[in-house]
Amino acid sequence: MHRLGRLILVLLFAGLGACGRPALHQQESFVFGTRVEVLVADADEVTARRATDAVLREFDRLHRTYHAWLPSELSALNAAIAAGKPIEVSEEMAAILKDAQRIAALGEGLFDPGIGRLIRLWGFQSDEFKAVLPDARALAAWRKERPSIADLRIENRRVTSRNRGVALDLGGYLKGYALDRATAILHENGVGNALVNIGGNVMALGTKHGDAWRIGIQHPRQPGPLAVLALKDGEAIGTSGDYQRYFELDGKRYCHLLDPRSGAPVTHTQSLSVLITPRPAAGTLSDAASKPLFVAGSGWPEMARALGITHVLRVDASGRIETSAAFKQRLEPGSLAGADATVITIDAATPAGNRGIP
Repeated sequence: MHRLGRLILVLLFAGLGACGRPALHQQESFVFGTRVEVLVADADEVTARRATDAVLREFDRLHRTYHAWLPSELSALNAAIAAGKPIEVSEEMAAILKDAQRIAALGEGLFDPGIGRLIRLWGFQSDEFKAVLPDARALAAWRKERPSIADLRIENRRVTSRNRGVALDLGGYLKGYALDRATAILHENGVGNALVNIGGNVMALGTKHGDAWRIGIQHPRQPGPLAVLALKDGEAIGTSGDYQRYFELDGKRYCHLLDPRSGAPVTHTQSLSVLITPRPAAGTLSDAASKPLFVAGSGWPEMARALGITHVLRVDASGRIETSAAFKQRLEPGSLAGADATVITIDAATPAGNRGIP
């Protein structure tokens, strides 16, 4: 059976307007394979529409440029790698690849955009995937090659790979990058109060009529929110869950979040959320960092320290909740009351030195 599980729902607990306050300007679209929405507060209609239109145009551009399995600049790069040929890429793509390499290294390869062929083998490079296991011989061959984004060599705009098996899929990076681009575009257009939601990856700018933007994190197995919190200006939150894209076969769930070490879907975690405090590229980190922590499972505190992340909320396969002390402090009182699990507080302190991401 094929399912596109529930999106990581962001709940806007206040209405779109209130007495005596200007209504929120809201625009929605479908891009990156998910629903996206941009909400602007405290701006006139002309300014808000101009800004949100520009954001959605940028999302469309990013979707077309970095699509992993339809004709795009990224698929052209993958074809060159497979042919063993060097290729000149755009400055933006070169910068993205270098940054993704850096985050992958900090995450010990558990987040690896170079595993596109593995994603394809499992059938997740498709808008409509089927409940079919990959060919065992093809999977064994992939494990033997172990292609990785670390195999890329990037010199200015020239990209080569020492492993022809590398196929890039930026699905675990691009939504976060898009959040940062949206932030820049909104500011350029005179908007300082907004909320951008890309399928549950969220960035908050300013406030909503003077109040903090208040969101809910989707419960991985029940309707409604697992947790409720308010986001401060410049904060981003990202969630990886086994309920977004998955299929079931013989009563077993196979999700799209794959462990590069085994080549198989992760089974020990239902969802994992990270909250990124204000910093450069907070959106990118909110997307990319949730993946290695999800794959790390019970080892997420050590991975969080390596990535310089202090706010983490995890639901394991049994439904038990683990949360860092910093994340727990941000939750609204009683917001985990509906969860039939025990909250375990685990500190994930930022390490000394410069191991983490600034």
